[in-house]
Amino acid sequence: MKPLYFDYNATTPLLPEVRQAMLPYLEQSFGNPGCGHAWGYGARQALERARSQVAGLINCPADNLLFTSCATESNNWVMFGLLEGLDQGHLVTTAIEHPAILEPAKVLAARGLKVTRVGVDGQGLVSPEAVAAACTPQTRLISVMLANNETGALQPVAEIAAWARSRGILVHSDAAQAVGKIPVDAQALGVDFLTIAGHKLYAPKGVGALYARDPSLLRPLLYGGGQERGLRSGTENIPHLVGLGAACQLAAQDLTQEMTRQAELGALFLQGLGELGVDLRLHAAQAPRLPGTMSVGFRGLKAGELLSGLVGYDVGVSAGAACHGDTTTISHVLAAMAVPQEYAQGTLRFSWGRPTSQGDVAELVRRLGLVLASLA
Repeated sequence: MKPLYFDYNATTPLLPEVRQAMLPYLEQSFGNPGCGHAWGYGARQALERARSQVAGLINCPADNLLFTSCATESNNWVMFGLLEGLDQGHLVTTAIEHPAILEPAKVLAARGLKVTRVGVDGQGLVSPEAVAAACTPQTRLISVMLANNETGALQPVAEIAAWARSRGILVHSDAAQAVGKIPVDAQALGVDFLTIAGHKLYAPKGVGALYARDPSLLRPLLYGGGQERGLRSGTENIPHLVGLGAACQLAAQDLTQEMTRQAELGALFLQGLGELGVDLRLHAAQAPRLPGTMSVGFRGLKAGELLSGLVGYDVGVSAGAACHGDTTTISHVLAAMAVPQEYAQGTLRFSWGRPTSQGDVAELVRRLGLVLASLA
């Protein structure tokens, strides 16, 4: 039985082209980019080529692109770099952010920062008007994700940024789930900071980036040899950065075509779900969404049971609810959307990617049907 991986929002496999690009820097091209000899010069060239490739995907100057180890680091850098220690600071974010935003916000709130979490509607969308209404003269930063990791719903970041810019409020967007899946233009969005995660777009785990319209606004994250414009010292992870650059270059080559293909896979999946004859709900169905993400609630069932059944058929998906004994805890995203309990507790997230075929989708529906029949 062929394993079926439908959890691309959790992480993606390393593309063969990315692996090939990395190999020389794991073997013979091992130089330190800070050294003034041939080995170091080659590493420096690879570093700056990767920076240009990543910057090219999101349409920003290479000098505005800072490398990090992951999206969590990028998010924390913005949050603590801009807000920590402020006497009268204020952060506005949303109720559906990734924990890499919500947890730093909790820490900052415990240290005295005022934090406002704006709610969303039933489609999982935040209102630009609600964000604007939440701001005060003390608001220093607005942080709104570009694509939700659970539902795939695309947030109105450009509208929010346009309003904030005219009022001198900085805007950050966690775009970890969006970059490489849909067109992301940092300058068109108008944001001041934007987070990228390598392992969401077929690069290795352990590498990310942060776009900063004005890097001088950030406090240094690490002190030492002065790498990354003196803001993040430490010898650069050249193999992983080369992999991130290669993945971004590949994404830029056929992004529109791949979006269309993945949307077609989604339509096929939705058709198959409809033929299973069960009561289900597609969350954020009316919202603009990522082409490769669907969060589906199966009425009256529990996510843990569905997940266990699919694991038995060698299918990988994620649950939107966690079971603990006799209780089921739904995700903060579904709770913020006020999804009815009978659908929320049976929610699974299906996400697919470049290696996924129509045959994979058809087989997923078949195996899902077997699991649902066993739970009826």
